[in-house]
Amino acid sequence: MSVSNASSDAPINIPEAHSAFVYPGLAQAITRSQSYLLSEQKAEGYWIGELLVDVTLVSDMVVFYHWWGKVDREWERKAINHIFGKQLQDGGWSIYPNGPAEVNATVKAYLALKLAGVPTNDSRMLKAREVARSLGGVPRMNTFSKLYLALIGLATWAHVPTIPCEVLLIGKWFHVNFWEMSNWSRAMIIPLAIINHFRPTRTIKVDLNELFPHGKWELDEALRPRYFDFSLRNLFLWLDRLNKLAEWVNRCGFHPFRKTALRRAETWMLERFEGSDGLAAIFPAMLNALIALIALGYPEEHPHVLRAHQELKKLMHFTADSVRIEPCFSSVWDTAIVLICLRESGVPATHPKMIRAAEWTLAKEIRFRGDWIHKNPAAVEASGWVFEFNNKWNPDVDDTAMVILALRQIPTTNPALRDACRDRAIRWMMTFQCRDGGWAAFDKDCTKSILEKVPFADHNAMLDPECADITARILELLGYEGWDPADPQIRRGIAYLRAQQEADGSWYGRWGVNYIYGTWQVLRGMRALNWNMEEEWLRKGAAWLLSVQQPDGGWGERCNTYDDPIFKGTGPATPSQTAWAVMGLCASAEPENPALRRGVDWLVRNQNRDGSWSEDEITGTGFPCVFYLKYDMYRNSWPLLALATYRRLCNQQLAGSIS
Repeated sequence: MSVSNASSDAPINIPEAHSAFVYPGLAQAITRSQSYLLSEQKAEGYWIGELLVDVTLVSDMVVFYHWWGKVDREWERKAINHIFGKQLQDGGWSIYPNGPAEVNATVKAYLALKLAGVPTNDSRMLKAREVARSLGGVPRMNTFSKLYLALIGLATWAHVPTIPCEVLLIGKWFHVNFWEMSNWSRAMIIPLAIINHFRPTRTIKVDLNELFPHGKWELDEALRPRYFDFSLRNLFLWLDRLNKLAEWVNRCGFHPFRKTALRRAETWMLERFEGSDGLAAIFPAMLNALIALIALGYPEEHPHVLRAHQELKKLMHFTADSVRIEPCFSSVWDTAIVLICLRESGVPATHPKMIRAAEWTLAKEIRFRGDWIHKNPAAVEASGWVFEFNNKWNPDVDDTAMVILALRQIPTTNPALRDACRDRAIRWMMTFQCRDGGWAAFDKDCTKSILEKVPFADHNAMLDPECADITARILELLGYEGWDPADPQIRRGIAYLRAQQEADGSWYGRWGVNYIYGTWQVLRGMRALNWNMEEEWLRKGAAWLLSVQQPDGGWGERCNTYDDPIFKGTGPATPSQTAWAVMGLCASAEPENPALRRGVDWLVRNQNRDGSWSEDEITGTGFPCVFYLKYDMYRNSWPLLALATYRRLCNQQLAGSIS
C-alpha cells in the first residue's frame, strides 16, 4: 500500500497474469496512463496542468483595462466570447460547473459585457440582468468586488470597508494584527490598503443602476452599525466608521502615521515582488499590486509596472476567439503528484524523465526565511516548496509534504544531496504542527476567529486553519519514513484526525472536493502508519465511502457540499474522486471487495484510448463557497495512482498466500 522506496522496497515481482486475473485490462490501463503522462512532461522536466476557474478573473481584467484606459479591442472581443460561453441557461454565471448562478460572478460578468459595449437590450444581457437582480444585485456583492466598482465610480469609497495602511504598524503583541491573517489575505490586503489611501477613481460612462433591486441605499446598509448590538461584527462596523473618520482627517492634512505606514506598505509589496511570479504568485494579489503601483504614481514604462502586467499576461490562455485566465501556476504541485503516480505504478526510479523531474523539483527548494517566521519563529533551517514556479516568501506545508513523498522514491544523480534536502524539509515541516495537533497550509495557528468578523472578511479566507487532509498527508509521509506511531507529534496528529471526524464517519476536505477527498486522505495516511485499520473509527470512514458509491461503480461530489453537507458524496462520478475513493478502500479492504472491484472497473472502463481520462467537474478547492479550481492534471494523475495502489494490494495478498 505504501509509496515504495526504490532502494529498499522495490515492487514485488508478480506474474502479469495475476493482475489480469484480478482485473482484466488493469495492466494495460496502467501502461497507457504511464505513456500518456510521460509524453506530457515539459522539456525542463516538470509537469503542469491548467487551473480552470469561473469567469470572474476575465471580468476583473476587463474592468481593470477600462480603468487603466488601455483597452485592446481584440483582447476584449475574446474576453466577451469567453464570458458569454460560460453563461448559464438562466442567464447567470456560476462559480463551478453545473452550479447555480452566483451574485459576484453574475454582476461582474454583466459589468464587463456592458463596459465592452454589449447592448443592454441584448437577450443575453436581459436574462443576466434578471438573474443578478434576483440574487440581490450589487448590494449583495462581497467587499473586494465592490472595491473594483469604486475604482470606476459605480460605488463610493464610503461603500467599501476601510483598509488602513497602519495595519502593518500594529505589533504582534496586539491580539488582532497583520500577521494573524492568512498568507493569501495579507498579499491581497496590502495593495488594497495603498489603493484605499489614494482612492484612484476614474469614472467610466457606464452605470449599474438596473442592478439595485431596492435602490442604492442598500449599499449604505451593508456597513451601517446597529445601536445596542454588542456582537463582534457590529463592533468592527463601528471601528470602520472610526477608520473612515480618520481617513477624512487625513485628507484634511492630519494623519501622523500615514506617511510611515504608506511607505511601509509600498516597501512590503515591492520586497515580495522579488523571487516571485508576481505578488504571492496569485491573480488577485497580482492585479491589486498593479493597480497599487499605478495609484502610487509609477509611470507606465517603469520596470515594476511592466513586470507586474507581464506576470498577469502569463496567466492568460488564448484561442482564436477567446481568452481565459488561470489564477496561478501549479507546476511544483503537479510535478510531485505525477512523480509519485509514475513511480508507484512501476516506472523505474532511474528512468531519465524521472531523474530530470526529480532534479527540477529538488532545485525548487526554498532556503529563505520568508513570511512564515512571523507565526513560526522556530530555530529551524529554512526549507520548503511552493505550489507555483517561484514564490520564495511563501513555502507551504502541503506542497512540501507532497514533494518529499515524491523525492524519497527517486535517488537523482546525487542521492546524498536528495537525502539532506528531504531530512531538512521534514524538520522544517514538523515545526508547523498547530496547538491542537493538526497542520495547516501556510502558517501555524492562524485561527483567530475574531478576524472573520472584520467587514472585509467576506471572501471566506481570512484564516488558514489546520485541516484533516493536510494533517493526514503528513502522517502518511511520516509512516513511509518509518516514524514510530507512538511519537508524540504523530499521536497528537491522530488525536486531531479523530476529533475532526464527522458523525457519519467522513472527514471534511479543505483543499479538495470534499468529503471524499478528506476521507480518502485520512484512511491512506493511517494505513501508511501501519495502524490497525479495523479500529471502529477507521472502519466507519471506509463504510461512509462504500455508502456513497454510485450504481455504476464510480464516486462523485460537487462543490455544493461546502454550502450544505446534505449533498456530501453526491454528484456525477469523476475520475479523480473515484480514484480517491478507490485508494481509501485499498487502505482497509481486501482486493476481492466487490465495491473496490467496481471502482477499479469504472476507472478502466472510462479511460480514453490515449491513456488519459476526461473530467468536466471541479474537484479542487480554493476558498470554500467562494472560489474553486479545476486542476486539469488531477483527472490523469490520481487514477493512475489508484490503479497502481490496487495492483500493489493484490500483489501483497498473493505474496502473502505464497509465503
